[in-house]
Amino acid sequence: MKNTERFREELAALPSPESLKQREAAGWRPVAIEWEREVTVMPPHDPATHNEPFPLGKLPEEIPYGLRITTDCLHLEENPAETQVLKFLAELIVQDASFTAMADALNQRGFRTRDAISWTPVAVFKLVPRLIEAAPRILTGAEWVSRKQQLSRVAWNS
Repeated sequence: MKNTERFREELAALPSPESLKQREAAGWRPVAIEWEREVTVMPPHDPATHNEPFPLGKLPEEIPYGLRITTDCLHLEENPAETQVLKFLAELIVQDASFTAMADALNQRGFRTRDAISWTPVAVFKLVPRLIEAAPRILTGAEWVSRKQQLSRVAWNS
């Protein structure tokens, strides 16, 4: 029975081709390389110095559901697909649907979460605070007025 022997070696400099050949001759083979470097922490965004607000790929918080970053990377704009989910959920809440029914209805219509997975009752529940926050913005306009008239026909507590 063969076992694998491993060891970790801290390097002060890149190994020379000769030292690599010696290790290989002894039966060793490299299996990973770990790289590190020192980085400068970015200060908060300062328009006067044109510093970026945060390092690449690191946002201070999650982008609110229903919004996305604009192409200029400076603002947020409406995300049409996510806004449709919020509008549909608003209708389901007016109809007094359960979280399970809401998740099932979203899945039946082909809507998926940001992670491209099916909706669950818990995921819908976690979206409710965002829906409350976004409702004044998304539930305006002629489209919602006509939908509200249709929804007013729902029999309450029946």
